[in-house]
Amino acid sequence: MTDPAHSLLDQAAALLGPRGLIRDPDLLAPWLTDWRGRYTGKALALAAPADAHELAALVRLCALYGVAMVPQGGNSGMSGGATPDSSGTALLISLRRMNAILPVDAPGRKVTCGAGAVLQDLHNAAEAAGLRFPLTLGGKGSATIGGLISTNAGGTQVLRHGSMRAQVLGIEAVLPDGRIYSALTPLKKDNRGFDLKQLFIGSEGTLGIVTAATLRLVPQTRGRVVAWAGCGSIHAARALLLLAEEQLGETLEGFEVLPQTCLDAVIAYLPDARAPLDDPHPWHVLIEVAGDPAVLRGQLEDLLGAALSAGTIADATLAASEAQAEALWTLRESISPAERAKGPAVQHDIAVPVEAMPAFIEEARARIESDWPGTRAFGFGHLGDGNIHFHVAAPPGADAASWDAGDGKAISRTVHDLVTAAQGTISAEHGIGQMKLDELERLADPVALALMRQVKAALDPRGLLNPGKLVSLAPQPPTA
Repeated sequence: MTDPAHSLLDQAAALLGPRGLIRDPDLLAPWLTDWRGRYTGKALALAAPADAHELAALVRLCALYGVAMVPQGGNSGMSGGATPDSSGTALLISLRRMNAILPVDAPGRKVTCGAGAVLQDLHNAAEAAGLRFPLTLGGKGSATIGGLISTNAGGTQVLRHGSMRAQVLGIEAVLPDGRIYSALTPLKKDNRGFDLKQLFIGSEGTLGIVTAATLRLVPQTRGRVVAWAGCGSIHAARALLLLAEEQLGETLEGFEVLPQTCLDAVIAYLPDARAPLDDPHPWHVLIEVAGDPAVLRGQLEDLLGAALSAGTIADATLAASEAQAEALWTLRESISPAERAKGPAVQHDIAVPVEAMPAFIEEARARIESDWPGTRAFGFGHLGDGNIHFHVAAPPGADAASWDAGDGKAISRTVHDLVTAAQGTISAEHGIGQMKLDELERLADPVALALMRQVKAALDPRGLLNPGKLVSLAPQPPTA
């Protein structure tokens, strides 16, 4: 370790106290590998400031010594955006100690919390106040609010409530020079120029480190009704979505699709899981409506009855209890770990125009399985908002590392080419991180990419915040 690094860590230890700086390699190790296990890096240490002012002082120290910083929340990201590189020269900054959730403002339907607050804890706090936070996802037990903001996370309720961007009313963030940008008090109308908080939402910690946020809450529903249906094709699932939107209106909160192969993987993975329907079907649909269950159950039964009569679906069932509803959602939320347990695969978090999704899934699957014999391509996810998780599993017996670096990489390029040709996006809700950095530079609109680089250069000209993620600075010309 260089003398400047020693000096930085000694001063950081004095600033943060015994709980605030971890140098023990064994304690540091779990935070150096991403959730998928694709990326493992090194770090000088892990710093865990207690509040925004401690973080600001730490950032000023890092700026003084020219040390890069990698912010991290729950370390549950899918794109390696919170994992340091292999140089060991960066400081990993954990926001997990900033986990306070202030008393809920029930009349204002909002709450302010620290960036380290866990999503499940926020759900519990809102529920205790008779409200709810309208964003959820499978990793709600570990995902933090700062991470969700930094990646503009989506989840299963985007269809009705929008992504994380729609939930953020105000933000506090530490800038690369150690200044604190504080805009936690929301206003319905504010025309004093740019909406600066939007810069930090989806910027993956490259422009500033989010330390707190004010979030919108919505009224609790009187209940929910969850249904599971089997379809003969993804096109039939799309037809069911259109019918559901027409008949159920704003009560429709979730509409998820998955092929039979994904359901089979989950049933094999979860010891107590059971298939919701008696027979297999090429595609399955999970529907959730929120409101008065006494009314919605009848409406959902009418919808499914009409779809059965029209041949849109082949079978369906309604959850008879909250426990059964949770069991159905567990099947959907367990797809990623179930597929990961089966062997190596490349995952693509993509989106295309909603109406184009069925054809895209079929055409992309046929193309990949034809060009790379032995692979298994499948999609699942949020049909209602055009976001599909398109996975390609390696042939049986393939070596994970060599396949991922060879065919896996070539497959991802092809998938991203197909998405771009369909006017879609290579990142729908999990961010760019380090996994898609090269692909973003290859495929993004040059004007948009140049604008992002200009913003990065303006706020972080030395590139100290989360380097190698989302957007890299253009090479600077030599000074005269």
